[in-house]
Amino acid sequence: MIAAYIDEFIMFCAGLWVTSVGYGYLPLSRNPANRSPVVRHFKWMGPLLLAIAIVLAAAS
Repeated sequence: MIAAYIDEFIMFCAGLWVTSVGYGYLPLSRNPANRSPVVRHFKWMGPLLLAIAIVLAAAS
């Protein structure tokens, strides 16, 4: 039971981080010119992780 809450909390924090990197609030690396092509997908992956974490928390 506690492990499920910890998993959802970690997923929520990861969603916040991925969203903030995707929208440019946090840098992924010190050199912004060295940006990975995957970062452009962070704009939709972050909110998706947040939504999944909230749905799992509500279901448990």
